[in-house]
Amino acid sequence: MTEFKNYLDKHMKDPEFKAEYDALEPEFAIIQAIIDARKNADLTQKELSERTGITQADISKLESGNANPSLRTLRRLAKALGMRLKLEFIPAKS
Repeated sequence: MTEFKNYLDKHMKDPEFKAEYDALEPEFAIIQAIIDARKNADLTQKELSERTGITQADISKLESGNANPSLRTLRRLAKALGMRLKLEFIPAKS
């Protein structure tokens, strides 16, 4: 196991930490979706930047979780990747 995985496993036993971590899941999912789509398209951040007009620095910030993309930005990314954007609401876990 990696050091981070060990750290995470240890702290996930704390209910308060786990609740905060779980609350970030939508952001993590968006970040991972952007990274996966870019890599599946075999594009670098620079190439995606050129296709979208979004700076490479801003794409890097999005992929590292240091920026929150607007719906407009997500649409631009999807279009540049030859994809369409789909957002959905799902029932909350009880």
